[in-house]
Amino acid sequence: QVQLVESGGGAVQDGGSLRLSCAASGYTLGSKCMGWFRQAPGKEREGVASLYMVGGFTYYAASVKGRFTISQDSAKNTVYLQMGSLSPEDTAMYYCAAGSQWSFRTGCQSLNYWGQGTQVTVSS
Repeated sequence: QVQLVESGGGAVQDGGSLRLSCAASGYTLGSKCMGWFRQAPGKEREGVASLYMVGGFTYYAASVKGRFTISQDSAKNTVYLQMGSLSPEDTAMYYCAAGSQWSFRTGCQSLNYWGQGTQVTVSS
């Protein structure tokens, strides 16, 4: 049974940092792609960052480029999202997902599995 479990969310102030973790079980990261997505109330889901596990290719949304970094620890079967210079506009529920197709334009696609999400709240 595949399970993705996010952690690391919380409340921070404007300009702060957080690191989100996505631990995968029953699933091997090495041959797939992983992505971080977020959804704020009343807004559409947004692809934030993606990682192609074998090639190490990354994708970042324009809104987070230069502030967020996606990385992996293969030994721990875990993907991370380091977030810096956070602003209230980054407030959302953050989800990780595993996919089977990669797009250099949009990142990880054909998303097969999703985690439950972790809330990030940035106050001004």
